[in-house]
Amino acid sequence: MSVGTVASRYAKSLIELAEEKKVVETVYQDMLLFRDTAKANRGLMLALKSPVVRHEKKLGILKAIFKERVSPVSYTIFEIITRKNREAILDEVANEFIVQYNTYKGIQKATITTTIPLNAELSKQFNKIVADATGKSVELEEKVDEKLIGGYVLRVGDRQIDASLKSRLNELKLELLD
Repeated sequence: MSVGTVASRYAKSLIELAEEKKVVETVYQDMLLFRDTAKANRGLMLALKSPVVRHEKKLGILKAIFKERVSPVSYTIFEIITRKNREAILDEVANEFIVQYNTYKGIQKATITTTIPLNAELSKQFNKIVADATGKSVELEEKVDEKLIGGYVLRVGDRQIDASLKSRLNELKLELLD
């Protein structure tokens, strides 16, 4: 079974358990904490993915880092996954939980990349565009990339609108070469 499928199943079970215990928001914050900790500390995921490190040691590492910082529901899923020898996919489980949480809450993530930071009015307009297209509330992440020269790149899920001058210049270059 693929890692994505297994992670999705664990995340679905976790969101159902959190909903039953009425701690969905708390578990969401815990999964954000785990994801951010794993991203910031490469050694943590290397240890969890290592076949040389024993599972008891991996559980000890998780206990030392997260036992006092996360809810009992979140820590229990860490224990279960470790006991099933699947601790290497904990980062994938956390990512999948966040995706499923956003679906559960009707939140659409979008990323807008521009050459300069957006002002409040432009940010509001992009939020409205995405909200109208998806019918969901929007969390807009803003990125700045001077290489675009001008315009913007809007990414919503697996769709992308590239209205940057850089892409238009590349298209023009290809046309001239042909």
